[in-house]
Amino acid sequence: MERTHGWTPPEELLQQIVPGIDSRATVEDVVGPPTASGVLNDGGFYYIETDMRQIGWRAPEITDRRIVAITFDDASVVTNITEYGLQDGRVVPISRRVTESPDSNIGFIRRLFGNIGGLSLPGIGR
Repeated sequence: MERTHGWTPPEELLQQIVPGIDSRATVEDVVGPPTASGVLNDGGFYYIETDMRQIGWRAPEITDRRIVAITFDDASVVTNITEYGLQDGRVVPISRRVTESPDSNIGFIRRLFGNIGGLSLPGIGR
């Protein structure tokens, strides 16, 4: 049995968000509230989708996890939109809309991927 928990916005919704112009409120209006939000530096929005497979009585196995991270500056304006995937057990940036200095959020992203099966957020998968 295969199932998906959470949700990441499709590319057509992400294309409507313009870094440097749109704000937190705009992102929530266009994409919806995030699955999680960062706590450092007034953090970004994180949309998390996990694909799982369960065979018989065995515990569910994570087959894929995707994260869309939207970061903001001090004025709550979008600075970056990055999509992350899980390939060969490592966090890999799939695409980035704005290039910044090295990811300050990568530690948070690694924790999200490393918490396979342990992420428990209300309403996920409903």
